[in-house]
Amino acid sequence: MEKYKTAERSIITTYRASIWKRFIAAVNEFKLIEDGDKIAVCMSGGKDSMLLAKCMQELKRHGKNNFEAVFLVMDPGYNDINRQTIENNAKLLNVPVEIFTSDIFNVVAKAGGSPCYLCARMRRGHLYGKAKELGCNKIALGHHFDDVAETILMSMFFTGQYRTMMPKLKSKNFEGMELIRPLYYVEEADIINWRNLNDLEFIQCACRFTENCSVCDNGGGGSKRQEMKYLLKQLRRDNPRTAQNIVNSAKNVNLDAILGYKDAGGYHGFLDEYGKAYDETDDGADE
Repeated sequence: MEKYKTAERSIITTYRASIWKRFIAAVNEFKLIEDGDKIAVCMSGGKDSMLLAKCMQELKRHGKNNFEAVFLVMDPGYNDINRQTIENNAKLLNVPVEIFTSDIFNVVAKAGGSPCYLCARMRRGHLYGKAKELGCNKIALGHHFDDVAETILMSMFFTGQYRTMMPKLKSKNFEGMELIRPLYYVEEADIINWRNLNDLEFIQCACRFTENCSVCDNGGGGSKRQEMKYLLKQLRRDNPRTAQNIVNSAKNVNLDAILGYKDAGGYHGFLDEYGKAYDETDDGADE
């Protein structure tokens, strides 16, 4: 059996429960894919976006939704080795990628400040633009369950806000475009296991700031996200459901038990409604 067929088959057999069913659960729960969609599956060359591409191919082959998918790779200035690695993996796994180039790495290198933040914003804009040019109405990104949990922790620890990574978003700058995250419920450990089972190697980041780690899996540098990844690893040793509880907390926010929240109407503090429906004897101190 060709390698791509083995990799495909493992998604719906060996990893049916941990990858395929969770992928389908997110697609269905959040209504990520609808009839008539044309989706640009955005591929960075890493394990997450490649698994996403294979899941989308399987869904197209066996799913109920009538949608179209294009597999989009943006080259923001990769070196020759990383560019070739992406092309080789796409061929190996039978993913018909469309590659376009940009000068993002050059721009980011000259800008200073926070290169990762600027790079991410510029990548998103270029992907939206190319996807719209191709007639797509959605872009799909490979963020997974651990990314969601890490984002919640980063928001709390470093910005003093409670925010999560949403499963889908409407673009503010590209009318009619939407971002979706079909791997929302798939854990990174299972993606790594799928990769290892099929003896695959992908680039990790490949930007100019981490080129010494072009084909690896050490998580790269000392970013805040890596700090959260390490923290989650430690917490999971005592409670394997730590990440699940963190993500579930974003579905179970009790507005009667927080100091304040923001919405389109502005900021609302608990004193705005204090005394109307507040039981001062029930503050959760005994829970």
